[in-house]
Amino acid sequence: MTRPAFLAAAAVAALLVVPPARAADGLRPITETDLYAFQWIADPRIAPDGAEIVYTRVTVNAKHDDYESSLWLIPAAAAGGVRSARQLSAGPHDTSPRWSPDGKRIAFLRSIETPGQPPNVQIYVLPMDGGEARPLTAMPKGASAPVWSPDGRFIAFTSSTKEQDFEKQKDGSDEEPSDVRVITKAVYRMNGIGYYEPGRPDHIWTVEVPAALTAPSRAKQITKGEFSEDDPVWARDGAKIYFVSERVAEPYYEPQKDTIYAVSASGGEPAAVAGIGGSIHSLALSPDGRQLAFIGALARGPGGAERSYSRPDLWVTSVEPGVTPKRLTADYDYDIGGSVMGDQAPPRGAAPSRPYWSADSRFVYVVAAELGRANLKRISVEPGANTGQVQSLTMGDHNIAGYSATPDAARVVALISTPVILGDLFLIDGQTGKRERITEINGELFSKLSLTEPEMVWYKSFDGKRIQSWVQRPPDFVEGRKYPLILDIHGGPHAAYGYTFDHEFQWLAARGYVVLYPNPRGSTSYGQEFGNSIQYAYPGDDYRDLLAGVDAVIERGWVDPEKMGVTGGSGGGVLTNWVVGHTDRFKAAVSQRSIADWRDMWYTTDFTLFTPTWFRGAPWEQEADFKDRSPITYVRNIHTPLMLIEGEADLRTPPGAGGEQMFRALKYLKRPVVMVRFPGETHELSRSGKPVHRVERLRHIASWMDKYVLGQEIHAYDLQ
Repeated sequence: MTRPAFLAAAAVAALLVVPPARAADGLRPITETDLYAFQWIADPRIAPDGAEIVYTRVTVNAKHDDYESSLWLIPAAAAGGVRSARQLSAGPHDTSPRWSPDGKRIAFLRSIETPGQPPNVQIYVLPMDGGEARPLTAMPKGASAPVWSPDGRFIAFTSSTKEQDFEKQKDGSDEEPSDVRVITKAVYRMNGIGYYEPGRPDHIWTVEVPAALTAPSRAKQITKGEFSEDDPVWARDGAKIYFVSERVAEPYYEPQKDTIYAVSASGGEPAAVAGIGGSIHSLALSPDGRQLAFIGALARGPGGAERSYSRPDLWVTSVEPGVTPKRLTADYDYDIGGSVMGDQAPPRGAAPSRPYWSADSRFVYVVAAELGRANLKRISVEPGANTGQVQSLTMGDHNIAGYSATPDAARVVALISTPVILGDLFLIDGQTGKRERITEINGELFSKLSLTEPEMVWYKSFDGKRIQSWVQRPPDFVEGRKYPLILDIHGGPHAAYGYTFDHEFQWLAARGYVVLYPNPRGSTSYGQEFGNSIQYAYPGDDYRDLLAGVDAVIERGWVDPEKMGVTGGSGGGVLTNWVVGHTDRFKAAVSQRSIADWRDMWYTTDFTLFTPTWFRGAPWEQEADFKDRSPITYVRNIHTPLMLIEGEADLRTPPGAGGEQMFRALKYLKRPVVMVRFPGETHELSRSGKPVHRVERLRHIASWMDKYVLGQEIHAYDLQ
């Protein structure tokens, strides 16, 4: 087990949490190490005939240092009132199952992972009438995004492989490549991925799927050139492939402008189909083959102004070039394709879900995030007064994290999470929305735990704006007793908390804290104006929203105002740094994966801030604004004991632009501060980092709060 270098073994041992005693009802509070027993469902896919569902099952491996994934199958109908899931593939790194059109085979991705080498990801095909999965591709640079052709004879996919790679692979003459990087673009690396390989865009390939697969087939490159392609979708007759691409050499100077293209399935020059002057993803072709639905966001608002937050909409366009796409949800002020964030999305194997059409091509179905919930909506495509009418197919206090439908849209499988359900499959009637739960993947574990629903609280901020929040109370909460509080701030900043499972909130509440998690202005799922209201003013009034939420909970009599802590990650880490620089109300703070100085982030983050959506210019052009909005500017005001949690491989909020600055400055000021660094971890530490690191992160947060909020004697952070 790798530990932060500055902590001695004895100090780490002091953080170990003794399991709480079992309650009188036989249930026990959730613990941090229950994460090791969690199981996740990812990327559910219902068979064309609706009879079975294949999904990716993710578990923690025995060493607790990684995750394993395999494919599982469950019947849609219960036989004798019982459904039994069975394992389809051996794993340990199988994901992305895709049914053939006739339902007789499943294509999926298998990653062969060798220490010290990049993963080797290839497409495999599994016959459903028996037999072993066999490799379909042998791409030197791997394969991704497999999509069956309508007749089931071919699979389209994307890969950064070049034709000459096959020759090098065949004769073994490839010389050892230089490890020197020549960088010419401002975006040259990505958090969780690392450095991009210049000159290797992702192109579309196809490969024939023989009836009897005995050896990998030779794939054919369909698109070429310097730009990447994504989101391949076959035409109904199999003659064309539609895809999305942004054909700009250096796209970071302007807002994103994707275009839908079509290319012959045999290769050739792509032809532009449509664009909206903004981002495009999740293409879905209508059953009649005449229209494409997609999710898109306009990069500019009225008057051409660029926006920090652009609400995503559902669009449709003709497959014929020259037709202006129609924005169906222009009057629906919520997030099409949106979701609710928590810390328990599948750490491996998750994939975005596309919109799907009704069999008569009159409606499109898609998930939408609305007021901290995510539900399926039915949206009319018919010309006339009902065009763009939005109706709810599902309703509930939950988060639909993935879904797929049969070709006739009669049956839908959805992956649903609630504050007390980590994530299970539900079968949904495509017309009525009636749903039936078909898995309880964590049922055995959760049947032993005392999990409670949070209470949703609306409150008014300083200017009268209504803010939605949730309060997770201890499972043994007693009305009239005052509890210690932890304010937990989400990142983004354009994201949203809501009705989904969050281990951290349940666990901190089980330890006796009231956990408040609000959606301040800037959050998604509340409309364009609310989301964009923090542009050029972040942090700022969102901080005041957070404190108003604390006051609202205190007024309810639930919280001891002398025992309060604050934490948050990413954008929530920025706000945590800001909070303690502007008030001494909190006894402890834990800032995770944060930014201290916007100037340094501008220079070092994996994406650029070249487009004037967060700031109106470069640091030397907007010196006062960068300084005024940087938490480090107010570091001399910080007296709250501060813990800084950093992933050492974090390229999104590099430690040098965040925690390291706060730590060194507070050490200079001789204020109580500690930095906890996680080797090898990226910006996704809390969501998909090594399980052992995720558990240790929780322990550090709780220990710091226990030490300074509750006044417990904890010596893990004494000088070493």
